[in-house]
Amino acid sequence: MKYISIFVTVPNISVANKITEFLLEKKLVACVNIIPKIKSVYWWENKICKSNEHLLVMKSTKNNFSKIVKEIKKIHPYEVPEIVCMDISANKDYLDWIKEYAK
Repeated sequence: MKYISIFVTVPNISVANKITEFLLEKKLVACVNIIPKIKSVYWWENKICKSNEHLLVMKSTKNNFSKIVKEIKKIHPYEVPEIVCMDISANKDYLDWIKEYAK
């Protein structure tokens, strides 16, 4: 089984909490870290923009990624949300824990 971390930026804590609780309740992720108050600088509509955002770092299995993307897109307010997936390696106990809760 492959394990992943998923990074998602959101505009405010309300959206962060909504996505976090929704994905945890559906058992698509085992854990979400909410990192508050990050500064994002990016291109949008041919100009450089700056935003204050929050970063969600989620832990799950690779098998859940397409479902997670689909569910996030349903409730995320951005036209093009950042949903970045990275494979992870970790200690067996931690991976077993992810496997147990992210079904």
